[in-house]
Amino acid sequence: NCHTGGFFLSAMELLLKQRTEILRALCSGGSAEHLESILDILLAQEEITWEDYQNVQVTGRPLNSNARNLLDLVYTKGADTCELFLAALKQILPKEQGAGLCFLEHSSTLDELEVTQRTWTETVLKRRPSLVWKLQGSVQDAVEALVESGHFSSADANEVLLPVYTPSQQARRLLDHVGLSLLCFLFCPSEVLKRFKEKLSSSVSAESCFLSTYGRTNHMPLEVIFTEVQLALPDNKPVSLEEIVSPKDAVNGEADTVLVSGVAGSGKSTLLQRLHLLWSQGGALRDFLLVFPFSCRRLNSELRELSLQELLFQHCCWPDRGQEEIFQFILDHPQLILFTFDGLDELKQSFSDDQRLCCPTQRAPVHVLLFNLIQGSLMKGVWKVVTSRPDAVGPGLKQHLRREVLLKGFSPAGIESFVRQHHRDPTVAAKVLESLQANTALLGLCHSPVLCWIVSQCHKELLGCGEGRPQTLTDVYLMILQHFFQHKHLLKNPIGAGWLQEHKETVLYLGKLAFDGISTSCYVFSSTDLELCNVGERELLTGFLIQSRNVSQIDGKCYEFLHLTIQCFFAALHIVLSPNVERSAVTKLFDLWNTAEKSSTCFGLCLPDKQSWAAKNDRNAVETPNLQIIATFVSGLLSQRHKSLWLHCCPGAVLEQKGRQVVKSMSKGMQRHFRSIPKPIPGEKKSMHALPHFVWLIKCIYEMQDSQIAKDAMSKLEVDHLKLTYCNIGPVECTALAFVLQHLKNPVGLNLDNNSVGDVGVEQLLPCLHICSSLYLRNNNITDEGIRKLTDKGVQCDSFQKIALFNNRLTDACTQHFSHLLKTKQNFLALRLGNNNITADGAKLLAEGLKQNGSLMYLGLWGNRIGDEGAEVIANALESSTSLVWLSLVGNGVGSTGACALSKVIRNSPSLEELWLTDNCITRTGVESLIEALENNPRVKSVWLRGNELSSEDVAELNQREPRLLF
Repeated sequence: NCHTGGFFLSAMELLLKQRTEILRALCSGGSAEHLESILDILLAQEEITWEDYQNVQVTGRPLNSNARNLLDLVYTKGADTCELFLAALKQILPKEQGAGLCFLEHSSTLDELEVTQRTWTETVLKRRPSLVWKLQGSVQDAVEALVESGHFSSADANEVLLPVYTPSQQARRLLDHVGLSLLCFLFCPSEVLKRFKEKLSSSVSAESCFLSTYGRTNHMPLEVIFTEVQLALPDNKPVSLEEIVSPKDAVNGEADTVLVSGVAGSGKSTLLQRLHLLWSQGGALRDFLLVFPFSCRRLNSELRELSLQELLFQHCCWPDRGQEEIFQFILDHPQLILFTFDGLDELKQSFSDDQRLCCPTQRAPVHVLLFNLIQGSLMKGVWKVVTSRPDAVGPGLKQHLRREVLLKGFSPAGIESFVRQHHRDPTVAAKVLESLQANTALLGLCHSPVLCWIVSQCHKELLGCGEGRPQTLTDVYLMILQHFFQHKHLLKNPIGAGWLQEHKETVLYLGKLAFDGISTSCYVFSSTDLELCNVGERELLTGFLIQSRNVSQIDGKCYEFLHLTIQCFFAALHIVLSPNVERSAVTKLFDLWNTAEKSSTCFGLCLPDKQSWAAKNDRNAVETPNLQIIATFVSGLLSQRHKSLWLHCCPGAVLEQKGRQVVKSMSKGMQRHFRSIPKPIPGEKKSMHALPHFVWLIKCIYEMQDSQIAKDAMSKLEVDHLKLTYCNIGPVECTALAFVLQHLKNPVGLNLDNNSVGDVGVEQLLPCLHICSSLYLRNNNITDEGIRKLTDKGVQCDSFQKIALFNNRLTDACTQHFSHLLKTKQNFLALRLGNNNITADGAKLLAEGLKQNGSLMYLGLWGNRIGDEGAEVIANALESSTSLVWLSLVGNGVGSTGACALSKVIRNSPSLEELWLTDNCITRTGVESLIEALENNPRVKSVWLRGNELSSEDVAELNQREPRLLF
């Protein structure tokens, strides 16, 4: 009976009342068909997740067990899911089987339920019931086509086509393996589209199979040399290569552009190349039928106005036939299409949304097409992946991003992997790695893939340099300069001091070409451009210029520097060595704060031909990131360390003057920052929130390797706190910061939260730890090894009293190091280790140090997993503390046993003011113990208990009894 006492039963009551009959219907005949059909429908309507599906449909488990698990799952999800389940059951059961069951009188039909599409993977789930029905007679053909196209292995095929599966089960296994784009390809009636897809895949594969960056030297297969880089969201959440194009973690759910940002040399182009190759092989981006890769550097050479169709087919892959049909498919199925744009920062025009374009057949300048694609005015629904340096992306562009993925270069393991893959001889690789471990400054530089490549290329120079090992960015690029000259047998005396003088002319010609290119945002050079700068066969033989691919020019071949940073390095050499550069060039290069100068481009004013500069008024101002790289190199080249290199290359007086200009410019830049420090609020300490320009100036000072310059720069900085959060601080920046900050007169609180310091960066900071009263390193990917080195140094530094390490990768192993620090330093005040992976075992180790420390005031362990056992040992260690003011064990799985132990701390402490126990498992028993302790200690101001196992009635009553309990 479907109703009781005149009242109709609810969906949940019906499910519970008829459980035995429903189980019998789902398992009738021993076939899983009914069960799997209902699972398909629940997936399609998003009532269950894919994880739920896999937990229910376990291969090898009895059918009745799977069916029971499904009923349990549906019931726990509530009334709506129960209602949908009954509607699905009514639909899939034959009439004779459903006749004995009761269903809801007024439930919605499945057809009436709203279906919304997000990604094509989700579409597979939403259309799963109909797809299973359509596929079950064609699974064999589909699998054969997948194997033939390389998207399926024999093992995949055998798994789908197991003889024990029914046709519909085989269809479901096929859907579990492939994305909708592959299904569209397999069952597409258009032979034209199939052939174009095959041609595009082949073209993308051919372009991606060899390493395309760093001059494509040695024709290294990408499969062999590619090394995983560190990818993360702005909150430091790790992202895998395959997750770059994902609907998750969207900042703007309406947008469909993903930005991959990273500094010059961090591996953006190689990363995109790897994605392209995986797509062509069927190993990634399976949701996309067609992927169109673009290089913004190449697009700069396109001066014609194009339609979107012309852009796709002329710059990516030309269809042999059926252009209109293919383009119409692209317009009709935007969710199956992916565009990638590499090097947005190299485009001559700055991003703008002034010129809107919606029509895909309308012709427009290429940059207008690109900007409208990115912002979604053109081809809404097509996913775009764009790479750029972070400084080149303004707020105008960021508002059109679905999300941003940060590329942070190699991890320490990545450096080792790259070096071993680069050198076939394991003995050579081992020697290079040994040399890097002995030179932590160079090891920090090698987190940048391009610098790691340079070091690997120059291994002979590196291993033979003795005490003169490279320390700075400039050192590394001078090493590659010498290596290329020597490698091409152009030096009569490869090691002698006069090697640069011998080829000064070549350096000046290449420098002029690089300088002019940066000045005009030009990275691809025609034969005419080379001619104007006297670049001939001798310069080409050095290997610094390589022939550009996929760039058509009427006047012949085109060339580019093998990497952007190499072009910047030659531009810096031009500024240092050329007699034709104005004397004010260095000063203008460093003056990047004057808005008026920036809009007219200070670098352009250095050019002798100002009319030529002014004539090109359709491009953006020269990019600040390039200027900063050049200025960094100029600083290093003009340092006293390299003075002997320029003998007989340039008049000494000129070099001395330029060197003084660099020092004066850096000093003025520092003073601007210091003057911007606001006066402290009465009662608060003086703080300086540094901008990225400050970090760049610090790096320039480091390049000069002159302690006196660093000391002079810091002599007028008088603050209590120096804040450098979200400044892209990595190991390289840490090296520079330590070199300069160690000369501060008074201890300072150094805040480096939300950067990419890592273990190597921690080691690089140690020389300035003695001047740090506190160190904040939240969200910095630091492990126990970094903590070992930090605490070993910290115990020797009297001023070092506070550290915060929230949200890193710390485990129990780090606590033994902190325990040693607490035992040794009896003036240490604050230890914050929240949101790491510390358990009760770690708490026990930490407690040993806490027992012997008489100074700690603040202890933060929120977001770990110490449980009751850990809370008890911490409480026992702190029971007699006379200094503790604040303790946080939020979100640690602490129950009433732990709360009772902590009551002793409350009862006995003469100093405790706040105890945080939010989001734990404390019941009324534990709270009663806390109240009893509070009654004996009026000094405690608050105990936070929100999010524990208490009813609303308990909360109201307990709060009335003790107002210091905060719920």
